[in-house]
Amino acid sequence: MAVTRKEFTLGLAAALGAAGASPGRAADATTGNDGSDPTSPRGAGQSDYFFQNSTMEFTFLGALGRAYSEAADVGKLLYLSRQIKDGDFDGAFTAFKVAGDEAAQIAEASSTRGHRESGRQAWTWAQGHYDASLYFLDPAGKPDLMLPTWELLYSAWQKAIALMEPPGEPVDIPYESTTLKGFYFRGPGASGRRPLLIMNNGSDGSLLDMLHYGGLGALARGYDMLTFDGPGQGQALWKQKLYFRPDWEKVITPVVDFALTRDTVDPKRIALLGISQGGYWVPRAAAFEHRIAAAIADPGVVDVSASWTATLPKQLIELLDTGKKDVFDGAISQGMPPSLKAGLAFRMRPFGIASYYDVFKATMDYRLTEEIVGQIACPMLVTSPDGEAFWPGQSQRLYDMLMGKKVLQPFTIAEGADLHCEPKAAGLRGLRIFDWLDETLA
Repeated sequence: MAVTRKEFTLGLAAALGAAGASPGRAADATTGNDGSDPTSPRGAGQSDYFFQNSTMEFTFLGALGRAYSEAADVGKLLYLSRQIKDGDFDGAFTAFKVAGDEAAQIAEASSTRGHRESGRQAWTWAQGHYDASLYFLDPAGKPDLMLPTWELLYSAWQKAIALMEPPGEPVDIPYESTTLKGFYFRGPGASGRRPLLIMNNGSDGSLLDMLHYGGLGALARGYDMLTFDGPGQGQALWKQKLYFRPDWEKVITPVVDFALTRDTVDPKRIALLGISQGGYWVPRAAAFEHRIAAAIADPGVVDVSASWTATLPKQLIELLDTGKKDVFDGAISQGMPPSLKAGLAFRMRPFGIASYYDVFKATMDYRLTEEIVGQIACPMLVTSPDGEAFWPGQSQRLYDMLMGKKVLQPFTIAEGADLHCEPKAAGLRGLRIFDWLDETLA
């Protein structure tokens, strides 16, 4: 069953690019994509504001969107956009890394002179730049720089939240035979028990995203916020070698158990918000963890594997379906250009699986059935942005499967709120999510 190099490259490029991307980054592994691939950001209608290369464009839009949460100055990002050559991943990494280093130097100088708020802001800028830089390393052929760059990002996170008022609190969440690193935040002037928002990351987001995509909005509205690095994410991936798992209730239940040990949490008002691949993990967890009072999936994800397999050539799909592991692995190993191998390595890393065949098969365990969704007892909001590239149509599918109180919240191009996780419209996104959540928990 021969697969030509052209068929292989055209099909796999889109599948690798779509697999599990988080806000602020695409992952179209090709340069100069013509937009015809249905699961690439350009194929889903993404306009080219700054770059034709889809990875660079979507990463830049995410960085620009995070300026809403003080993770960059817009002027600095516009300057960077003029310094980066379209499709030059090495140059893009260097530009954002240098910007992160510059921000860290500013933060150190302000903090040393006792300027607490200035230091917090500059450490947040550093996070934004380091975060963006990470998504260029695999396609630049420099995966060995992933860990040290992540360590810079994590250090900037720790320094920034220590300067918040009140400071973010590092916590250890008991999980199986180990602990997960978490962070607990109280709003300014808070006292007594408050509603709690648990923020659940996606497949490749940072802790900064947990503040930007819900945490800061929660604190401003009188909630406490708890986030964590689950298996395959952040500290759990890089330092503990814990990897993704489909039965995410085994992660969320310990997180809720921990939350209820704190006398600041109202046990009847615990909400769970998941972004990107968290749009699968949140409904999965809510089906089994009924102490969750409200849940948000941004976007809704019913079948994670669809973004991996949607545009594979039919010959490779047949190899998967017939269990021909060696042939499948051989076809990818021999037929894939280095740039595509780099993209796939990025997507495989949090699964902790070395075989191409095994990781594609593993994604098929990340599916929601009607039986599972039917067990969700809490109200759910499901976002549905125009131009959802990675799981198109799945927000509607999840909404249709839900049996209880539910809202399908559209976000449109005209609102500037299109694309996966609404990267350009943090204000509008937060307004709609928290208006619903306030009313649901009232």
